[in-house]
Amino acid sequence: MDVTIFSTKPFDRRFLSAAAGTRHRLTFLEAHLTADTVPLARGAGAICPFVNDQVDEKVLTELAALGVRLVALRSAGFNNVDLAAAKRLGITIARVPAYSPEAVSEYTVALILALDRNLHRAYARVREGNFSLDGLMGFNLAGRTVGIVGTGRIGAGVARIMKSFGCRIVAHDLTPNPACVADGVTYMSLAELLPISDIVSLHCPLLPSTRHMIDKATIATLKHGMMLINTSRGGLIETTDVIEALKAGTIAQLGLDVYEEEGDLFFEDLSDQVIRDDVFSRLLTFPNVLITGHQAFFTVEALTAIAETTMANLTAFETTGHALHEVT
Repeated sequence: MDVTIFSTKPFDRRFLSAAAGTRHRLTFLEAHLTADTVPLARGAGAICPFVNDQVDEKVLTELAALGVRLVALRSAGFNNVDLAAAKRLGITIARVPAYSPEAVSEYTVALILALDRNLHRAYARVREGNFSLDGLMGFNLAGRTVGIVGTGRIGAGVARIMKSFGCRIVAHDLTPNPACVADGVTYMSLAELLPISDIVSLHCPLLPSTRHMIDKATIATLKHGMMLINTSRGGLIETTDVIEALKAGTIAQLGLDVYEEEGDLFFEDLSDQVIRDDVFSRLLTFPNVLITGHQAFFTVEALTAIAETTMANLTAFETTGHALHEVT
């Protein structure tokens, strides 16, 4: 099958090419998928976009006109896809539902530890010859309450690791994870979880029901001086409200690997440019905020799994007309 792959970096070419072998003919493009770049997919039976590519009704309509029958996402999330339009146009949407969940779980805990012990600030100080400890005091994780919102494989992994530190784990999920229940995790409503958690970590998909779940209303219920972590989807938090909470001290530490408007920022080298996003720039001014550019997934194991599952989706669709992991 001829496949056009958008938003590619050198690591995409390496892992996807290795997984494809000679079965599929891959065309790698650095360009993001937008209404303007759709013509680049001419001649392809399938395309492979990434998390910040546009797969809205206009793009899907143009893809259908080009004869594209499959959109094989190389990500778990699909909030950037107009599923209703895809169904109407007869385009199958496939995804990678799981790819080394340990990668994101472990990275989440890395953010927690870095923020707690001010590792990012200490590193910068030492490089400048400043060995003062003023302002770097952290707290013991043992005995703290950690609230996990969303206990799929990633959230469950975070719960397991944090429990090993001696933390009390509480969780919120529409469907409790039996493994978490067996491990002593206490499930409760979000309204019950937020006021008692010293650390809140978000691990749920971005849906209409979860968009801006952390906003002015829910922030008002947070435990004062808590830590908020988001390695899931940027749209789960209302950033301007979080900034006000940082200024008020309600949120004492904020760790983000995702950002709602990251599409114009992440995965690109903008070091010689002015950041035009004023909200993002404001976040960068806080010493108690640690932001990374959507790299929690970025391990050899995860990239291998993403590439292999993506190719399996393509092969299954080519041979049976159905992808292995279709989004309905």
